[in-house]
Amino acid sequence: MKPEAPRQTEVAGSRARIVLSTIAAFISLAGLADATYLTVVAMTGETAACGGSMGCFEVLGSLYARIAGIPVALLGVFGYFAAFSFATFAGFGYKRARGLFALTVWAMFAMTLWLLYVQAFLLHAFCRYCLFSAAFNFLLAGLVVASPAPRDSEDEN
Repeated sequence: MKPEAPRQTEVAGSRARIVLSTIAAFISLAGLADATYLTVVAMTGETAACGGSMGCFEVLGSLYARIAGIPVALLGVFGYFAAFSFATFAGFGYKRARGLFALTVWAMFAMTLWLLYVQAFLLHAFCRYCLFSAAFNFLLAGLVVASPAPRDSEDEN
């Protein structure tokens, strides 16, 4: 029975990796939808459906909503798409994808902290879509922390 113990541990680790990667991919898709909506709103000049929340309009219309004329939400689209892609590849066992996923999520996390600071202390207003994106990013960061470390016995892909 001793030879089977390492194999069972590998299978359990593999299942955990697949489950966490799948959850991360779905969260990334939700973030991608949120960021895509905000990008379309910013690029078309339409008004976001904020339910009458003045804070939402203040945030989305502020100087901080664009960097060099490019909507910040577009950065979110690229970030969430990259996170989705890397989470998907990580679910299939690609070790490099796990590292790239973590790197992407931490970069997004840093940007999220900056944008939350801007909303709270500079604009004194909050956008619910931005807060949804922040929540998705915090969940992704939690999954990165909760993910088991790759084992040396797993194939290098």
